[in-house]
Amino acid sequence: MPAIALSERPLLNADPAVFARDFDKNCFTFTHGLSGNPLFSTDRLLALARRRARDPDDVYYDAGEIRVDQRWDQTPPCDLPVDELLRRIETAGAWIILRHVQNDPEYAGLVDACMDEIVALSGRDLSQVMKVRDAIIFINSPNRISTYHIDRECSWLYQIQGRKTISIFEPADRDVLPEREIEKFWAVDHNAATYRPQYQSRATVTELLPGHGVHIPVGAPHWVRNGPEVSVSLNINFHYLDAITADVYRANYWLRRLGLNPTPPRVSAFKDAIKRSVYGTVNRTILQPARAARRAIRAMKPPARKT
Repeated sequence: MPAIALSERPLLNADPAVFARDFDKNCFTFTHGLSGNPLFSTDRLLALARRRARDPDDVYYDAGEIRVDQRWDQTPPCDLPVDELLRRIETAGAWIILRHVQNDPEYAGLVDACMDEIVALSGRDLSQVMKVRDAIIFINSPNRISTYHIDRECSWLYQIQGRKTISIFEPADRDVLPEREIEKFWAVDHNAATYRPQYQSRATVTELLPGHGVHIPVGAPHWVRNGPEVSVSLNINFHYLDAITADVYRANYWLRRLGLNPTPPRVSAFKDAIKRSVYGTVNRTILQPARAARRAIRAMKPPARKT
């Protein structure tokens, strides 16, 4: 099926001054023109889900009751194929993620157009810091919760269908997000951020309706509650080159494990440079070979039988 022709009108509408000022610093809302795009119809999404499911890394889904503070490795298993789960989405209590949508020929043009607009509005030369562009489609059952977490991506969430309420916290608030949790996130645990209900009042709470969106900076804690309808959202994002800050957090994680109290990133450029250099050497010579060995051992284990 041919890709949908894109409109010459902007897909994303935002105050350019706010966009440039708050880019990857603070959350802010915008409007967009994607809600009526046929690429997000049920039939097209079902076909996309089948195509993405050819590679297990391109699809994630689960189903069941989820708490705000629940870890991802505690989510209930789901044995249904993704297309069957999508057909039952109204009642399944499901969260479906279709990853790397930019690699699908039908959606590549749309993703590129969205990211080009974001780059232009940022007023920056992102080619020097951007590692990879990416796009994700979220399909959620009514009233489903997406748990509290932080991401490594700088992202823009476009609400296409249904509605959801998102709580976004300041990434620099160390009551909400202590240094230890950031270090653990970058080093060993992508679900390291811990929800503290006593700080919920500090969140910026936004209801996203179709045609609305929100920018989420890197490392900004957030969680989502779906509305009473099926929700479809598009997430356009990019990853920074890790060495900018992440390697300092990784180095600090291991220094803290040794009983030290490391200086946070951006306090001392000299210390940051040393940490990046040392961590890079340790990662190449020790950590990466150890991870490769563990993956090889897991690959040799026979798959668990389902009863």
